[in-house]
Amino acid sequence: MRPLFQPFRLSLLAVVTLATMFAGSAVAADDFPNKPIKIMVGFPAGQGTDTIARALAPKLQAELGQALVVENKAGAGGILGQQAAATAQPDGYTILFTSAGPMAVNPGVYTKLPYDPVKDYAAIAGVINVPLVMVINAALPVKNVKDLIALAKAKPGEVNFASSGNGVTNHLAMEMLANAAGVKMTHIPYKGSPAALIDLMAGNVSVMFDTPVSVLPHIKSGKLKAIAVSGSTRIAALPEVPTVAESVPGFSAVSWMAFVAPAKTPAPVVAKLSDAVLKVVNTPEMKQYFLAQGVEPMPMSSVELGSFIKSEVDKWGKAAKAAGAKVD
Repeated sequence: MRPLFQPFRLSLLAVVTLATMFAGSAVAADDFPNKPIKIMVGFPAGQGTDTIARALAPKLQAELGQALVVENKAGAGGILGQQAAATAQPDGYTILFTSAGPMAVNPGVYTKLPYDPVKDYAAIAGVINVPLVMVINAALPVKNVKDLIALAKAKPGEVNFASSGNGVTNHLAMEMLANAAGVKMTHIPYKGSPAALIDLMAGNVSVMFDTPVSVLPHIKSGKLKAIAVSGSTRIAALPEVPTVAESVPGFSAVSWMAFVAPAKTPAPVVAKLSDAVLKVVNTPEMKQYFLAQGVEPMPMSSVELGSFIKSEVDKWGKAAKAAGAKVD
């Protein structure tokens, strides 16, 4: 016969096990971090996301007391980096610096993704809003968005535009513009922004949306010409450049960047990371740096960022459907 006290022993064992788990989690959080942290970036070195991540790394190191090492896992419009981060050990020692493209745009344009932007990550903190800059080869005979639209109407499909890859933000933003203007342009995807910009400067493609961080040096050198920005207002770094909406009323396509961790990363560890990121983002030094790069601080807590990501997935999904942008 089974002893009458066995259920109590099992319940007690369960309680002890749970207590041990929570104690272990608390100890891990108290001890965190005790070794270097890897910042995964799903784009190549020199692209906007990578540049911002490398600017943040030494500041976060000062806050956390451990080195933060940026690792580029580029390819497939950020998908490879997203997948690598989603499947990493959820201990806080691998975090992902990501953007609107892979987190919010990709779900709307890809039939199938190897990650879920909501379920597979724990939101850490928001960092910046990123209006895009429309740049053209300096020799292209257009002065503004209206000229570009007129050229595309006169030569359907002959005006080609570059992007950082199929389904990323700057791809969909241009598809949205073409749809709004009623023109057809040909998409030329690249494996990241640096390669696309090289071809744009060489005249192999005509136009591209990209982050201010990536294009400002080329605009200043005269190799590229900025004709518009994608947000609802002009940006401090390029005050003379009009918004797309000044030519195409109602147009807006703004990206963003943020930190996330693999799902199931312990909440106390996420909280430590979030606190460190927000302290850095809110410093006068970083605020000044962001504005000089043409972007705006977007300090969001873990909870705020989690809700924001859900709303962005919905927003960009609707935009992708309206633009008819799809990648199989």
